[in-house]
Amino acid sequence: MKTVYGTHDVQTLAQLDRVAERAVRVALMADGHIGYVMPIGGVAAYRDQVSPIGVGVDIACGNAAVLTDLTNEDIAPHLETLADEIASTIGFGLDRPKNLADDAPTDHPLFKSDVWEALPDSVAGELKRRARSQLGTVGSGNHYVDVFSDEQGRVWVGVHFGSRGLGFITAHGFMSLAQHVQWKDLQPRPNMNREVILDLTSPLGHDYWAAMNLAGQYAYAGREWVARKVVDILGGREVDLVHNHHNFAWREEHGGEALIVVRKGATPAFPGQRGFVGGSMGDQSVILRGVETDEPTLHSTVHGAGRVMGRTQAKGKWRKGKCIRPGRVSPEDMRRATEGVVLRGGDLDEAPQVYRKLGAVLAAQGPTVEVLHTLTPLIVCMAPSRTRDPYKD
Repeated sequence: MKTVYGTHDVQTLAQLDRVAERAVRVALMADGHIGYVMPIGGVAAYRDQVSPIGVGVDIACGNAAVLTDLTNEDIAPHLETLADEIASTIGFGLDRPKNLADDAPTDHPLFKSDVWEALPDSVAGELKRRARSQLGTVGSGNHYVDVFSDEQGRVWVGVHFGSRGLGFITAHGFMSLAQHVQWKDLQPRPNMNREVILDLTSPLGHDYWAAMNLAGQYAYAGREWVARKVVDILGGREVDLVHNHHNFAWREEHGGEALIVVRKGATPAFPGQRGFVGGSMGDQSVILRGVETDEPTLHSTVHGAGRVMGRTQAKGKWRKGKCIRPGRVSPEDMRRATEGVVLRGGDLDEAPQVYRKLGAVLAAQGPTVEVLHTLTPLIVCMAPSRTRDPYKD
């Protein structure tokens, strides 16, 4: 069974069709676009099997949103100062791979898990050391820390990122092993355009499932630490938390059958389950909830607005700070699209122009979810731009 929401290009639909050849059921959310093997926004259900490339290389990427006891009026006079403190306190990007805060969660109980023993001895120690140092950092790309105001003027903190180097190395390692390449030999990289299906009753499938869930615990811990740290920076208290992975696999029941459901850029949305879904840096985000429906969504919904432009298309090709080939988005375009938002970091490949409008994406999903709160961005913090702004000296 295949279900598609929204309108998609031929390549994305072809990817979904290839996944459907090996899965029991598949669905594509309205924010979908082409990915490695399985489309972003894709959902696939298997019988006692899991697709590591379906889960993705950023295992357990997801969103968390914290409602605070603050109002827009409380922080409006201080947005520039608060944005500076968030950007200097939280680790963003590849150039700052360590959590430098005194209260970094380096002693989290997940580091005592027996699951580390499922990883090869040759890499487990170094991977744990790296994971410990990166816990509570955000990364780069489309990952962010945002401060929002909802329709009632209440302040929310939202974050989007995953399991950092732990998930990336774990995904590549198990993809290597599945293709009969040693874990440590990631050059040449495993074939990322080939779907490898692991039987969960096999030793390799068992170990991958355990490691994937460890990366899930890690991502949850990191997002909650960052979100709560930002609430502290704002001077507020936590009132409510909404938290979901959207690159993960779960054991679920659908149609009376126990299945393994892989969501790659799709938010779980069982009836009554809440989710935080972000738009672009210049667009609104939402808190939504799954509803009872006859739609064959595999209880899933969108995870964001969905890209309509590749990164190189957006910002062009740059070398040593010089533009080799212009892109379709200029710094001035990005400034106009984010007017009224206090922005720290963020490159042209994350400008609002490269994304759909979240409202249109949600409309294409139909009556499968209901929006509880609409969040307007006040502060957006991302990894620093690597593109030189020609409007600055």
